[in-house]
Amino acid sequence: MMRYGIVLSLFFAFLSVNAQSTKSEAIALEKQIVKMAKNVGDPNVATLSMYKLIALEGENSTYKDSLAYVYFSSRRYAPCFMLATEVLKRDPNHKEMLELKAVSLESLGALDKAAEAYKQLFAKTNNNFHGYNLAKLQYSTKKYDESLKTLQKVEKLNDSGKFKVTFSINQNHTMQVELLAAIYYLKGLDAIELNQKPLAKASFEKAIKIQPDFILAKDNLDKLQ
Repeated sequence: MMRYGIVLSLFFAFLSVNAQSTKSEAIALEKQIVKMAKNVGDPNVATLSMYKLIALEGENSTYKDSLAYVYFSSRRYAPCFMLATEVLKRDPNHKEMLELKAVSLESLGALDKAAEAYKQLFAKTNNNFHGYNLAKLQYSTKKYDESLKTLQKVEKLNDSGKFKVTFSINQNHTMQVELLAAIYYLKGLDAIELNQKPLAKASFEKAIKIQPDFILAKDNLDKLQ
């Protein structure tokens, strides 16, 4: 009887080792498929294999991060938001996922929630681009006083010079604007809404000094004068 118990224990131990080996092989295979799919530019195959990897690796799989980036790059903001939220449960300080969450919420039209995400992100990064986006959302939701206060913090931060903001000039044309010029332009818009015309005028003038061809700032300055 004792010998039978030993044999049974060895049998189950063998099954366990074999299952672990099979799982490891499956993970290795799916990783290879993801790599190949990326190399040939097939996001659908890569996405499917990433889901399999998440199922195999469990809740803490780093492929949740990768899958969020895939969805973001293809502008599929709803699943990107869901995955970014899942990653943030595991790692609340994951700045990249917090930014993906914020952008996804904004793209989905959830402006108040997007502002909350940007507020958290700005507190972690102290980055003027993140601060500008927070202020822009506060302006869009008519929280002009909050937006102005955010911009007053933002304008004091160092500017890396690598960010530009796209503005629509009309139905057919857009223009790229230096981030600092965009910050002062938005500050001017806030000041108008808060009936602070001298501040608005000074802000538009600063925006034009940074970018002389900034037509929207020029138009708003002309209206004030």
